[in-house]
Amino acid sequence: MRAIAFKEIGGPEVLRPVELPTPEPGPGEVLIRVSYAGVNYGEVQHRLGDFGAPEGETVTGLEVSGTVAATGAGVTGLEAGAEVAAYLPDGGGYAQYALAPASFVFPLAGPALDLRTAGAAPLVLTTAYGVLSGAGRIAPGDTVLVHAAAGGVGSAAAQLARTLGAAAVYGTVSTPEKARYARRFGYDDVFLRDGFAEAVAEATSGRGVDLVLDPVGGPTRLASLEVLAPFGRVAVYGEAARHPDLTLPVLSLWKNNRVLTGYNIGDLARRAPETLRRHAVAALAQAASGAVRIDITAEYDLADAAQAHQVLESGGNMGKAVLRVRS
Repeated sequence: MRAIAFKEIGGPEVLRPVELPTPEPGPGEVLIRVSYAGVNYGEVQHRLGDFGAPEGETVTGLEVSGTVAATGAGVTGLEAGAEVAAYLPDGGGYAQYALAPASFVFPLAGPALDLRTAGAAPLVLTTAYGVLSGAGRIAPGDTVLVHAAAGGVGSAAAQLARTLGAAAVYGTVSTPEKARYARRFGYDDVFLRDGFAEAVAEATSGRGVDLVLDPVGGPTRLASLEVLAPFGRVAVYGEAARHPDLTLPVLSLWKNNRVLTGYNIGDLARRAPETLRRHAVAALAQAASGAVRIDITAEYDLADAAQAHQVLESGGNMGKAVLRVRS
């Protein structure tokens, strides 16, 4: 089968087309003939070595859509030929065929979730829903601030926050162009990240927000703690700016009634797969009904995966990109 793989860590140029054997599903696994693969920052991290050094030809790709090609022992309810979306905790999506645990494979339903859209959904929607409801403990009436508001997770999170009862949703971005784009997804306002704390204070009449979603890190994370209302939460789910880890004093948390929490989809896949599946089913149902829209702004051939990574890593992306594996 055709695939895009890397065997050393590095820049986008380490991604190369290769021919690999088609995998066979083991017990509890599903083999998917891939139609589309989503492009995510987690795959950039994979290529950069954040998940460990590659062992031989390594195929990244954390979410796909396609059709069931075969199932392993013990798998029920997924017939060959069925159209599905899948989260791939171990990667493998940048290929003509991919293996997924059956618990993370979801039959497509609803007119709004076709194969192309579904290829951009399982990781992004599940992450957005999990950060909001799991790590963030969102409650009806909460005010939410979403960093990286123009990205795939950010645009989904704004919409999901509304379905979960948020009273107001604000966002931050790096450029005015991204601010104009992000406003399409129901944000009450979108601020430039530089100086966002003052803008949030003004928008909330000094109260602050109940929940901040932060995939950026560094100074943005520190400033986010300062804009929390009493018992407000900063939910961390990434390190896109690749700053060194923070050393945070605990006293400022309890003295100011602040909460710092985290979300990692890979950890959930290992330790609480039933929770991950519940989040995914709930989020995908919102997309299938049309209540949440995934905006695919770029589509690349599988062979152009390196170009897709270059755009994403440079911060030039808005919305979601997919790789077209099979039309």
